[in-house]
Amino acid sequence: MATQGKNEYVKVASYEGRKGEVKKVVLLYSGGLDTSVLLKWIQDEYKAEVVALTVDLGQPTDDLEAIKQKALNLGAVAAYVIDAKDEFANEYLSKGIKANANYQEGYHMHTCIGRPLLAKWAVKIAAQEGADAIAHGCTGRGNDQVRLEATALALNPDIKILAPIREWSMGRLEELEYAKKHGIPVSHSVEKPYSYDENMWGSSGEGGEIEDPAQVVPLEKVLQYNVLPENAPDKSETVELEFVRGLPVALNGEHLSLKELILKLHTIGAKHGVGTNIHLEDRLIGMKIRDIYEAPAAEIIITAHKKLEHYVSTRREYEFKELVDQKWAYLCYDGLWLEPLMNDLNAFIDEVNQKVTGKVSLQLYKGNVNVLTLETPNSIFDEKLATFMVSEGLNQNASAGFIEHFSLQMKLAQRRQHTALLAIGGRDQKLKLLPQIKTLDSLGYQLYATYKTHKFLKTNGIDAILVNKISSPELKPNLNDLLDANRFDLIINIPTSTDQPASKEKEKTDGQVIREKAVKFNTPLVTTMSVAKEMVTKLSEARV
Repeated sequence: MATQGKNEYVKVASYEGRKGEVKKVVLLYSGGLDTSVLLKWIQDEYKAEVVALTVDLGQPTDDLEAIKQKALNLGAVAAYVIDAKDEFANEYLSKGIKANANYQEGYHMHTCIGRPLLAKWAVKIAAQEGADAIAHGCTGRGNDQVRLEATALALNPDIKILAPIREWSMGRLEELEYAKKHGIPVSHSVEKPYSYDENMWGSSGEGGEIEDPAQVVPLEKVLQYNVLPENAPDKSETVELEFVRGLPVALNGEHLSLKELILKLHTIGAKHGVGTNIHLEDRLIGMKIRDIYEAPAAEIIITAHKKLEHYVSTRREYEFKELVDQKWAYLCYDGLWLEPLMNDLNAFIDEVNQKVTGKVSLQLYKGNVNVLTLETPNSIFDEKLATFMVSEGLNQNASAGFIEHFSLQMKLAQRRQHTALLAIGGRDQKLKLLPQIKTLDSLGYQLYATYKTHKFLKTNGIDAILVNKISSPELKPNLNDLLDANRFDLIINIPTSTDQPASKEKEKTDGQVIREKAVKFNTPLVTTMSVAKEMVTKLSEARV
């Protein structure tokens, strides 16, 4: 096989198996293009015996006996098919369901959750067979190499690992050529170069047009079991799931094991095109990759579980649970299933799910899943409190006081926005100061203005809050109240020439009160045109 133009692979990790040292290898074998080519290649290149290991996680389209026979035909000294469907559902997917498994909006993580189980069985069979290494068909570009190798090494630090595709840098076309040359039967072709990874929880497709986000994916050629939404039945279907402590136990009234329920729901959902997702994601090693996911059962179960969990949780529980779920998803995606933090998160998740018990009915229609009804003995919903009709269950008199306290910090924070009171006498003075007023507005000042100044500003398209006269205390906001509250950071009060000092018998004008209280509260006060222009200029220069 030609490798021109490619970097030579150099083994640097201590756990990587080397030629001459590895005598017997357990190969995680799916029967597909990658692992079929590798089964032959390991024998030729490493002169090692190969034990094929196929772990049944409920792959809907796999003929496992045919896969076993294919491995033997290709030279495997032994071929194992392990039925791990119940183990996968009860010990792995159950955790994913409770954690609402969802990585970056729509990937329900069938591959991520399954990889630790594959690694576990590979290590176990290697010990049983006396093999000194395990091998897999992951590339050096993806996540699965990390998930499998990290888990295997955590379970057996002495195990050696082969990653021939990483070592050989094989591409799809090269593998097809190799398979043809050595008479290895595969279902791939240049015309349909898609590779799939599947189990009962879902399927992922990659290769060909899928890899380029600029190309339209021909879903009619890519999808394995989901129908296109436009080809789904015109009549919707309603299903009912019953949950006990976070896990589904019955479908449409029929009590089933988790494995049976998932497989049955897979068929129902696929018929309606549910769970098809053209997904762009960030891989662990840094690349952005597009995949096609088909996960009908996962989409339905997670939708139902998340809604029921929300229904029985307090607002703070639900908010924090979403954060925990996201962290769980990233740890799982990164292959850190045995990371102690994962156990810590699962402990919290299990506790929350103690009350996630009830029934959820869902409507399936042309690719969509909608929750119709929720029933649970643990609801914190109260119809009397929730209704928009008149209710005696909630004391609405308490609402205003609650809002006042609830919004206090936000209100105080907003008051850090600079405020300016404008009270400018005479139209000519207003016109002369208009550029400076516009500057204050552009600097983010909240402008307040007395009646005539407010009217002038409105005419010139400047927003300001109208401040009512002191003589009209019933009108709010009132100038006297705002002055007493020390509301303003700057006061520009330029009187007209007719604004005379008040006599002992005459009430003070609003302008006079403004100036007195500005002095009292030490608020910057401007009373002349020249000073006003100079101050605004300095404010503008300081902001820049």
